[in-house]
Amino acid sequence: MDFSVESPQEAEDFTLMRRIGLRDEAAFEILIERHQARVIGTISKMLGSFEGAEDLGQQVFLRVWNSAPRYQETAKFTTWLLTIVRNLVFNEIRRRQRTESFPMEHSDGTPREFLDPNARTGSEQCGRTELREAVDKAIASLPEAQRMAIILRRYEELPYEEIAVVLKTTVSSVKSLLFRAREDLRLQLASFLAGD
Repeated sequence: MDFSVESPQEAEDFTLMRRIGLRDEAAFEILIERHQARVIGTISKMLGSFEGAEDLGQQVFLRVWNSAPRYQETAKFTTWLLTIVRNLVFNEIRRRQRTESFPMEHSDGTPREFLDPNARTGSEQCGRTELREAVDKAIASLPEAQRMAIILRRYEELPYEEIAVVLKTTVSSVKSLLFRAREDLRLQLASFLAGD
């Protein structure tokens, strides 16, 4: 698979990684600023909440720092970065499952919600909030690989080839994961969308 530099941003990321490999802290700060929102957003969607997302994001960037001297431009930087995210998130999910089940609700029983800065006010916002909560809960209930595939495709808008690299699988497996995930989501959201 050819992962030649596709954009000026990719070229800048590669340059930053070379500088970080030489222990350039200013380059590291720039890289963090460029990718922090994507990393934390992906983590919070995978975990089903923002709780712990920043801490896990710091671990991602710590791994970037530690790996920089050995970094090779064999894939797009964002693909490599999201592979690190995938590994840490899957480990965190497994750790949480061993210690306790992940609560989709706050301790008082109210559902967790993700804030949308573009949300409207009034009844329209209420409807959108309910739909968003239902979608978030449905996504959080998917198996890890399906959840990661949906998040990378829907929210990060990655092509199938990059998702395959992140998930360490084939493009056809990614398409299959996405198909199954969409079918599961459709079933889980059917009653909500029907207005029941």
